[in-house]
Amino acid sequence: MKKPWSHVMVSTTKANSLFQHRAARSCAALLGCTALVAIPLTVSAQEDPESGYYRLGTIFVDMAAAADDDANSTVAKELWTGGKVATSVLDTPASVSVITQQEIQQRNATKVEDVLEYTPGIVTDYYGTDDRNDYYLVRGFQASTYRDGLTLGSMRGVREEPYAFERVEVMRGGNSTLFGTSDPGGTVNFVTKTAKFERFGQAYGAYGSHNHTELGFDFGDVLNNDGNIAYRLVGKVQDAALEYADSQDDEQFFLGSVAWAPTDYTELTFTLDYLKRDGTPNSGGYPLDREYDRSEFFGEPGFNDHDVERLTISTGLRHEFENGLRLRANLRYSDLTDDFAYVYLSDNAAREGTLVDRFYFGSDSTAEELIGNVILQYDTSFGSIDSSTLAGFEFREASTTSSSIYGLHTPIDVSDPTYSGPPTGLTPYSVQANEYATQSVFVQQNLSFSDRVIATAGVRHDWLDIENTDRLTGTTTQADFSETSYRGALTYKISDELSTYASYVQSVAPPSIGTEPERGEQYEVGIKYQPENINGLFTASVYDLTKMNMVVPVVLPSGVIERQTIGESRVRGFEAEAKVELDEGLTLIGGYSYQQSEYVRGNVRGTDVSGNEFATVPNHIASLWLNYDLPTSAVTVGLGARHIGPYYYNAYNDNGKSPAQTYFDASVSYDFTEQTELTVQVSNLLDEQYVVGSATANYYNNGRTITAALRHSW
Repeated sequence: MKKPWSHVMVSTTKANSLFQHRAARSCAALLGCTALVAIPLTVSAQEDPESGYYRLGTIFVDMAAAADDDANSTVAKELWTGGKVATSVLDTPASVSVITQQEIQQRNATKVEDVLEYTPGIVTDYYGTDDRNDYYLVRGFQASTYRDGLTLGSMRGVREEPYAFERVEVMRGGNSTLFGTSDPGGTVNFVTKTAKFERFGQAYGAYGSHNHTELGFDFGDVLNNDGNIAYRLVGKVQDAALEYADSQDDEQFFLGSVAWAPTDYTELTFTLDYLKRDGTPNSGGYPLDREYDRSEFFGEPGFNDHDVERLTISTGLRHEFENGLRLRANLRYSDLTDDFAYVYLSDNAAREGTLVDRFYFGSDSTAEELIGNVILQYDTSFGSIDSSTLAGFEFREASTTSSSIYGLHTPIDVSDPTYSGPPTGLTPYSVQANEYATQSVFVQQNLSFSDRVIATAGVRHDWLDIENTDRLTGTTTQADFSETSYRGALTYKISDELSTYASYVQSVAPPSIGTEPERGEQYEVGIKYQPENINGLFTASVYDLTKMNMVVPVVLPSGVIERQTIGESRVRGFEAEAKVELDEGLTLIGGYSYQQSEYVRGNVRGTDVSGNEFATVPNHIASLWLNYDLPTSAVTVGLGARHIGPYYYNAYNDNGKSPAQTYFDASVSYDFTEQTELTVQVSNLLDEQYVVGSATANYYNNGRTITAALRHSW
């Protein structure tokens, strides 16, 4: 049912134009602790005639240099989480990774899983060729996802389009004080492309494996002589198949954005985007008895289908008052339909013969959501102490519906597949309607002492109301939750290049009726190094992460996935990351993570899993990507390697472990002109095939794919 607010025009927040277009270097010693809630820079500025800088609390801005441009660098030194407000990564007391436009393009990452696969602490693609959703774990847990600092909420199940985003930001470790209800493993924030007050553009065409064809464009300009109205248009059309027979992977994406800045202190941005996907789900994996070719398909042509259509309208307002006070407000409306059905395999290790059982499952669902926030920040100084106080209010209203089918289908002979046609006489076994309402208030205080020691304290309270209606029985149930979370951090800047931090954060995962909210807490210490003589950033951290009332997905013998609660779980680990651009034309992106997971106490379906490791959480993950501009040549070559250690396939730790996985990726590009280049990218260069997941079927990693893209920029 449409809400009365469905006509509201809303947009993502654009970067602060006053500083985004004029500022070059921001050392946000103070705001680094509040970066993740859309905090602007202070307006209370005084010019220092000797240095030529403006003093803004502990932030120094060089008014003569160019701003940081993610489109031309793989090393991001500023964080935009919560809105496009430039804040120093060096001074943020958390383990943060930023995947920029430049890196996404270098690796030709066309899926979110591809974007994240070179980021430490993250396991991706553990359902392989079953590409219904984006699958990734951060520090062993599902990641909460955000778009411009606002939760995606009921939009989470959609495969996002990376071409829609300026960058993707990963903050490892949950933090409900900043984000509201979220999982403890970490958060992934997508920063939307919005209008910029400059002329720019790109158009490209690509062709690759499995008849993959796509066309895309991204351009914008200033609309008027005063230069205070700008626009941006982004689009992508894809016509493709997948690795298996009788499949498709089609997509249309369009985005339009307009920004109006009547003064240097006020800016309004409006953005509308539309995403449509038409895909074919795999048949739930491949039989268990041997290795099969990825091209085989054991579902039902014409029935296995996944259609997604989403409209998003959003708006952002930024206004700067005098005396250090700033206002920021964001509002977003989304409308989604997600229709999915497939016939899938349900194999077992004791099977004899070549007939394998199959079931069918499907769901027609809708979601409608309005989310927004209002944030006030006040910056001031008391002698050598700089203070930043932030207070905000956030709300979310969402409605979802779902109608689900499930049943036994005809078996299939996997040695000679013959399709029997789609199931008939379908009757929903579940018809549900849900209403969600959340209101939140949060306060955060930051104090910087002599530009060296930064103390952060924050508190947030969330009120959550959930209502479920079973439309088959006509019964309605309700649940109310009231949760408070805290955050504390201490940062010490050893020098302008080197900082250390220690933090404690809490998280509260979104609850559901009948389960307790999942609460988490994390202790972390880390160090960051940003040398002045090269464009690079080096980080390392150790952490101890605990989650109570953990809900885990369990695959039942029928193949249905059921969510069950266990008592307590824990992950301890170490992470390191390096991103460096050298003058010799060499770019290096490297990462390593060690993580040890454990179910401290609890049981799943009556089986005690205490002491077991998590499913799909390896002890070791390592990656390295090198990009090199050949001297006196228009050729650039890239080579990457990824290693994922063994992990258990299920929480019981009783159906085996995955093999250690090693993948190689490569790319070659040739510049015809300064604006036109041809890139050929190969993923899984050696075409390695591993069983990355196993339950009622085996899931394989994606095979070798080759893509050639011709781009022209202006």
